[in-house]
Amino acid sequence: MSSSVVITSYAAAMVLPTSVFSAIPPAEWIASNDVGFAILDRFPVTEGHSLIISHRVISTWWDATASEQAGLMALATRVKLILDGRFAPDGYNLGFNAGAAAGQTIDHLHIHLIPRRTGDVADPRGGVRYVIPERGNYLTEPTE
Repeated sequence: MSSSVVITSYAAAMVLPTSVFSAIPPAEWIASNDVGFAILDRFPVTEGHSLIISHRVISTWWDATASEQAGLMALATRVKLILDGRFAPDGYNLGFNAGAAAGQTIDHLHIHLIPRRTGDVADPRGGVRYVIPERGNYLTEPTE
């Protein structure tokens, strides 16, 4: 009995990490499951740009358990179906930034699901390869 009191006291004293995403109320979620929730991005790149966010406050995909990774991908698939129904895009980009050097600005695992339309950019070939623009075009010979 005394060990449960100690555990309860310890648990009550624990401070769980939070992030800007922790303050988003469930009423704003477009989908959720046991490992995460999804919202429409407040600064969308395209109409329907969504974020799939882990419930657990961890920095990157690489900090997630295999079960969390699987659950987040399942949630991304659910969100894609929702976006198909709402926006009928022609394609998608799916990805995450892991670390400041990769452009991560919020230290809480989130995955971008970005609906795309034919013609939304002049030439979409290469997609996410253009994260470093001068190295994105793999169809031309490199110059020295």
